[in-house]
Amino acid sequence: MSSWLEATEFLNHDHPDVQRFAETQTAGADTPRERVVKLFYAVRDGWWYDPYSSEQTRESFRASDVVASERSWCVPKSILLTAAARAVEVPARLGFADVRNHLQSEKLKEKMGTDLFVFHGYSEFLLDGAWVKASAAFNLELCNRFGTKPLDFDGYEDALLHSYDLAGNRHMEYVRMRGTYDDFPFDEMMAAFAEEYGDDPMGGATTAGAAGDAAFERDV
Repeated sequence: MSSWLEATEFLNHDHPDVQRFAETQTAGADTPRERVVKLFYAVRDGWWYDPYSSEQTRESFRASDVVASERSWCVPKSILLTAAARAVEVPARLGFADVRNHLQSEKLKEKMGTDLFVFHGYSEFLLDGAWVKASAAFNLELCNRFGTKPLDFDGYEDALLHSYDLAGNRHMEYVRMRGTYDDFPFDEMMAAFAEEYGDDPMGGATTAGAAGDAAFERDV
């Protein structure tokens, strides 16, 4: 169990900014389940989901860098959530899957050349002897804007991406479960990106900067 509580290169919950975030967001929570539920909503809605926002450097995937950002996407958000859980003594690890987004914007699909997202990130928490999964990727405001179901998490049931939106349209499809990791497999993810998307991972869809942010604002 110690490996699920340790600070690592990416899950660096020993950083004061990560510790401060975790302690602030779990104030008043008496049980591990209450703590992770509070952290889930803090990460889900505290960072606008933006697939253009990653620099894809090792540093940008560290929890201490994620907590200082304003926008993020599924992998960094899962890293922050997992690190924050460990910071408040809840055993946690990362999980990854390949997912197909049937409601992906045409602009992003054109950039990526596919609707398949490899290495979608989520978190797992060990609560009362059982692992529970949660994806904090999509913030509530974004879901409301798109007409998709926001993910809710009670600490008892898995909270993974919805298969259908509010109108009954096919939304997210889990194609492949890649398994769980005690730390973020940066090199493995980058290799998978290169294999799926070529030398420009995701066709520039995760490049950072004002131009990327503006493009995503037009998408939504």
